[in-house]
Amino acid sequence: MAPAAMGTLVRHFEDTDTKPEDYDLIVTGDLGKLGSEILIDLMEDKGYKLGINYCDCGQMIYRRKQETLMGGSGCGCSASVLNSYLIKKLKDGTYKKILFMATGALLSTTIAQQGESVPGIAHAIVIEAE
Repeated sequence: MAPAAMGTLVRHFEDTDTKPEDYDLIVTGDLGKLGSEILIDLMEDKGYKLGINYCDCGQMIYRRKQETLMGGSGCGCSASVLNSYLIKKLKDGTYKKILFMATGALLSTTIAQQGESVPGIAHAIVIEAE
C-alpha cells in the first residue's frame, strides 16, 4: 500500500502546487510501522520529505508494546481516528488543514490463490477548519 500512498501524495502535491509542510497533519491509514517507513523512503526518493506532521492511523491506535508492525484494518483505523480524534482537533483549533489519506489492499482470494501481487489503493482528501 505504501507505493499507492506515495503515488497519491505525489500527484496531490503536483496537482495542487503544495508540499508536505503546507499541512498541519498528513495522515495515512493504515500502513503501520513498516509501511510508514517505506512511504517515508519512497517520498524522499521523489523529493518530498515527510516530517513530524506525518503520522499513520494504525500507529496512533496501537501502543508500541503491542508490536503491531503491520497495523490493522485501513478502513477501520482511518474511520476511528478521523471520527474520534482528528475532527475534535480541527474543531478545537489544534489543526487547521489536514491531508487525510485512507489506504487499503484490494484483497481477493482468486489473486492470492494464483500467487499474484495484491494491489494497493489510496484516496486522499483535504480537510480544513473554518
